[in-house]
Amino acid sequence: MRVLVTREELVARVEALGHEAVVCELIRVEPLGDDPIDARAYDWLVVTSRNGAHELGRRGVTANRIAAIGPATAEALRSYGLPVDLVATTHTQEGLREELPEGTLLLAAAEGARRDVLDADFLPLYRTVELPPEVPDADLALLMSGSAARALAATGTRVPVVAIGPQTAAEAQAVGLDVAAVAATHDLDGLVEAVRSLPWSSRS
Repeated sequence: MRVLVTREELVARVEALGHEAVVCELIRVEPLGDDPIDARAYDWLVVTSRNGAHELGRRGVTANRIAAIGPATAEALRSYGLPVDLVATTHTQEGLREELPEGTLLLAAAEGARRDVLDADFLPLYRTVELPPEVPDADLALLMSGSAARALAATGTRVPVVAIGPQTAAEAQAVGLDVAAVAATHDLDGLVEAVRSLPWSSRS
């Protein structure tokens, strides 16, 4: 089976399942600034993506406490030496909302990020640009964001997809893509396990 992936780090994982991985860049991240970020006026700085974590690390940030939406985001923050005080058990904004103690929140995320769940001020760190690539032939695509889903649909490709989480799945369905599976844990491990669990995903 040929599996379309949007990040190089997924290639080896997909190939370990016995499939052929083909890389196709669907989105590009553009930073919205370079200045250091001072979040000390807030009790919590909330980070909801790896890209957001990398932008905070690149620019430098000072915060009282940092909450991450999931382990991949937490790992990215720690790679820059940033302490992570809370990692949501359920890797969604709703999961974060349930676990965050009382306090003021600053949500640091993409320019078009959801802001309907957390009662927080918003700090846009980057914008996501959807690309118009030539999509290689594939039997399945792995999607890690709603913007990637929209970019894939815009090419006219109608390959079944595996979504990293329910929000990505909902956006994929909204643009007419067939969602074959949704990762149980909203990270790379969950994405790969969802592929493994497909009834037609086998080495034979």
